[in-house]
Amino acid sequence: METDVLVVGGGATGVGVARDLAMRGVDVTLAERGGLSAGTTGRSHGVLHSGARYAESDPDGAAECIEENRVLRRIAADCVAETGGLFVSLAGDDDGYFDRKLDACREVGIDAGEIDALRARLSVGGLAGDLERAMQVPDGVVYPSRLVAATADDARGHGADVRTNAPIEAVHVADGTATGATVGGTRIDAEAVVNATGAWAGECAALAGVDLRMRPTRGVMVAVEYPTLGPVLNRCRDPADGDIVVPHRDRAVLGTTSVAVEDPDEFPQGAWEVDRVIEECAAMLPGLADAPVLDTYWGVRPLYEPAAAGEDERGISRDFALLDHADEGVDRFYSIVGGKLTTHRAMAEATADRVCADLDVAEPCRTAEEPLAAAGDPDRLDDLVAEFDARSPADADVVGSD
Repeated sequence: METDVLVVGGGATGVGVARDLAMRGVDVTLAERGGLSAGTTGRSHGVLHSGARYAESDPDGAAECIEENRVLRRIAADCVAETGGLFVSLAGDDDGYFDRKLDACREVGIDAGEIDALRARLSVGGLAGDLERAMQVPDGVVYPSRLVAATADDARGHGADVRTNAPIEAVHVADGTATGATVGGTRIDAEAVVNATGAWAGECAALAGVDLRMRPTRGVMVAVEYPTLGPVLNRCRDPADGDIVVPHRDRAVLGTTSVAVEDPDEFPQGAWEVDRVIEECAAMLPGLADAPVLDTYWGVRPLYEPAAAGEDERGISRDFALLDHADEGVDRFYSIVGGKLTTHRAMAEATADRVCADLDVAEPCRTAEEPLAAAGDPDRLDDLVAEFDARSPADADVVGSD
């Protein structure tokens, strides 16, 4: 079969690229090796970042987060929850760090403000007794299964062909140009191929003869029974293990760790990580220490920039990069790597812009303005999650529940 663009990878970024291209009138096929959102997207903690987490260390990335945060609230309806967020500083935490983060948030346009301890305790019952300072930010929660399924459905509604259970087996290159790929036993000829496989981008690129060095890291999420959290809760300190608690319907998701892995499919899952995350998160919210554990799951971050010798993997950039492999001898083959769930739409727009420029397609991006077709219908969303086999542990208590 033939298509204009073949997108490989059915996480948030891949379906976002398919939707964007389809809305511009490009004939696009998306292939995912299993069900949609089965990789990093569906195994995240599901925070809709305001950018506050990155404001002092990466102001450009923070500004992008708050912009995309607002976009997703407009276009994704029941794929997100407007919970708000709270950064808390406990006894012994760096007071100067709190001030730098607050100033940085304001500088990049994030609506952040310090609140007194009483107001913080009204916002989150059971906060630690040694709470010293608190800051409100516009964080939220993403339901990844719904978001990916709704985006894939919208792409299909604009003419895209969405194929699940279609693992990539070969990338075809002729005279220095990608000409398509074989997925799920079917050869698909294409004018361009987009590698949106996340932590597996190196393996996909290798099929085209391209050396793409990834440095994936694993992180554990622990879902506990805790239905009364309210806002997303963040520890106001340098990023570390166990510094975020995410509210869901009848549970809270605690995260996370960061440990380098060699293989994103096969890696050790240490019980120490679970214990450490619970212990650290309970420093903010002591009731978490005794909350029943409902689930544990690991995700793998698609970090592409190798760490220097001895560097903590948390220091690797979380920014995204769009790689045009023409410079490496394979034209019309692109990889989109890195990034965050919150910024997936912007990543997709950047990718579609590059592909369309090479294909002489002049249509502009409209994905930030037009809502996802099914986003306001929770029952329809959950039907789409089932259809695309997109259910994931990140939102298991929300999708398909009464």
